[in-house]
Amino acid sequence: MVVEGEMESNVTEPESFWDILQEMDPVWTTTVLLVPCVVVLTAGFFYLYSAVIGLLSKTSVRNKVVVITDALSGLGKECAGVFHKGGARLILCGKCWDKLQELADDLANASDPTVTFPPKLVLLDFGDMDSMPEAVEEILECYGCLDILILNSSMKLRAPAQTVSLETDRLMMDNNYFGPATLAKGVLPTMISRRTGHLILVNSIQGKLAVPFRTTYAASKHAVQAFFDSLRAEVEEYGISVSTINHTFISPSSSSSPEASSSRSLWSLLYTQKPLGVSPDEAATEIVKTLNNKRKEVVIAPSLPKVALYARSFFPNVFFAVMAAGVNNAAACEDM
Repeated sequence: MVVEGEMESNVTEPESFWDILQEMDPVWTTTVLLVPCVVVLTAGFFYLYSAVIGLLSKTSVRNKVVVITDALSGLGKECAGVFHKGGARLILCGKCWDKLQELADDLANASDPTVTFPPKLVLLDFGDMDSMPEAVEEILECYGCLDILILNSSMKLRAPAQTVSLETDRLMMDNNYFGPATLAKGVLPTMISRRTGHLILVNSIQGKLAVPFRTTYAASKHAVQAFFDSLRAEVEEYGISVSTINHTFISPSSSSSPEASSSRSLWSLLYTQKPLGVSPDEAATEIVKTLNNKRKEVVIAPSLPKVALYARSFFPNVFFAVMAAGVNNAAACEDM
């Protein structure tokens, strides 16, 4: 008689995930459990943040009359898209009528006509000051009033001071100072009578910080910055808010730009393209936030330009020395 005994099996049952975790070092166990949670929470945070920003953009501008100057620029188009979807009554301003109509058509095709308003278009050229009274009148005739004025027009120039003609100086001041100031003064009476309104100046950081070869540009930006800083105190009693947003520059849609290959001097590091530039959607998001929290002043810049701002205020001699060294370095590179 053959007795069959039970044979020990060499095959073991697979361990569960929790058994494996118990055998692992506690530090690794914590890491394995924590990392996915952090990833999920981070993704959830950014999703909620974008959702909140989208909701605020809709609630803050719905049915509001919003004027956007230079609506054909990258930032202008981005703001137009955000505010149009948010239900604002847009007045888009620009120099080219055909391109304004094309922008209006794009906005209409990308939105629900039952919850949006067709944009109104106004030709506006800050370089032609003689046309400003007519442009201001046309803007006010669109809806009879306005709630928000976003001034983001800008003319740029980089050149040694002695090479810039007086005519160019005047054109720069018209575009960057006299134009925005004239438009703001033109719409203020209706805001004062209604005791409400918000003026937002999208200005360069050079309204606070001047660097070499930007003499006329920096002067115009300093002038318009001072105008709206003074205006803020004057109109506060009427319930009108004035905000200034200072950025390094608005990055173009393409990654390549003439400034990207500019001189690698010390001071040029303040204005190199990526990653110091601000994308149009980032700037538009900041504008929406400024509308909601009514912040008086916003600086959109990485650490280096902000350090330069503080250095200019508290250590001016050091700042001037660095600027001069940058110019000498640029000149040396050109001679090589």
